[in-house]
Amino acid sequence: MIHLIIFIPLLFALIGLFLRGQARASISIFAALASFALTAVVWIAKIDTVYRTPWIPGAGIFYSVTFDGPSLLLALVATLMTSITLIYFSNRKDSQQAEGMYPLALAMLTGLLGIFAARDLILFYVFFEATLVPSLFMLGLYGRKNRVRALTKMALYTIFGGLLMLVSIIATKLYSNSPSFDFLELFGRTSQLDLETQTWLFLGFVAAFAVKLPLFPLHNWLPDFHAENHSSGVADVMGTLYKVGGYGLFRFALPLFPAAAQNLQWVFMFLAAFTALYGAWIAFSSKDFKRLLAYAGLSHMGLVALGMFSLNPIGMAGALFLLAFQGVYSSALFLIVGMLEERLNKDVQNEKTTSQALEIGHVRGLAASAPAFAGVALVLWFASIGVPGLAGFIGEFSVFLGAYQANPWATALAVSTVIASAAFALTAYQRTWLEETTTTIPELNARDWFVLVPILAVTVFFGVFSGSALKLLEPSVQAVAGLLGGK
Repeated sequence: MIHLIIFIPLLFALIGLFLRGQARASISIFAALASFALTAVVWIAKIDTVYRTPWIPGAGIFYSVTFDGPSLLLALVATLMTSITLIYFSNRKDSQQAEGMYPLALAMLTGLLGIFAARDLILFYVFFEATLVPSLFMLGLYGRKNRVRALTKMALYTIFGGLLMLVSIIATKLYSNSPSFDFLELFGRTSQLDLETQTWLFLGFVAAFAVKLPLFPLHNWLPDFHAENHSSGVADVMGTLYKVGGYGLFRFALPLFPAAAQNLQWVFMFLAAFTALYGAWIAFSSKDFKRLLAYAGLSHMGLVALGMFSLNPIGMAGALFLLAFQGVYSSALFLIVGMLEERLNKDVQNEKTTSQALEIGHVRGLAASAPAFAGVALVLWFASIGVPGLAGFIGEFSVFLGAYQANPWATALAVSTVIASAAFALTAYQRTWLEETTTTIPELNARDWFVLVPILAVTVFFGVFSGSALKLLEPSVQAVAGLLGGK
């Protein structure tokens, strides 16, 4: 079943290349929903998904995949949000002008699921890099006028980081004398390496994961990526789900090189805390909705890294929880911006009009004509800044609790993001939805409710009943934290 979950989206992406219009949209939505349904069955029925077979035996490379707790949770979020996003996009008036988004999003979904499932380092690297391709095509084909600059910057950062990781992967096998690149055979051997060797190998992995988190100062590609992407928000959602650096740290870098992780813990905890605070305060000065959400995402990823480098089970569980559910409410905020753009921009081909629609404060008082829309946007903003009762709070609170036990000073710096996040989120909300009315917009329609209700339900449910998700994470988190000396 795991092969179907991973490769159904790619299969239908290839089929979709030969279709047009509603047929392409329909099979794309079907593929994403099928992958989500199968993933949900694995979770509910607790189906064993472990599979391992030689891929390139002479090189010691295996096709080794499985979904455990953290990877299953992230797979559920990725398939759900891709399904919802494609449903939303299929009803936009500009979807036919950008119908290549459908196969590209599905191909990217296969890459994401492969990243979560892979247990062989070379297989992981293949999925890790392959997922970049559809992301660049979405930006290059359907982005705004400065998309080439944004694409070049993203490609340079990610390819360079990926190459450093590849060097570390090969060196890890050689130095550990492992017969293969399979994590199970590397694990245990790498922990016996001396501290200097572990440190250099660890930094190679961290370089790639810091780009994909991202962490300061390797974040510079992110704001341009979101600002120049297609205004619908589809590519932004897939990009939000592509923030897999935190997962890579948890799955490979930390357990393979425990001594290096412990030795450099304080450095990366302070860097993570600074990233969180930096992202939040830069978001406050952003004039464009997408740049604001990009820097808000940077702040979230700083907190994810803080929880990971705490090496504490509570902090690591909070980081994984935050990583998963920011993929829900942060993605939804990009869709909200897309819905606003669609309502405000009557000429979808006009670059200037699109830029104005995405400018914070260009229109005000929208709540007067669309109070339900304003209410939904407020709930999602509240989730993003960690208001209790919503999914964002559980992850952030757990990160702070676990990180405080490891490094109170770094945690104190990171906690200040609570104030900064509230400042930028509520200011942007006030300037758009409240104040004196300058523009009226249509209220949410049936399509919009169909897209937003599942997102709201997930955000509220896992904010109140977080136990099922945390229980899914607990065994893996306890195992990794125990290896790293976390308590």
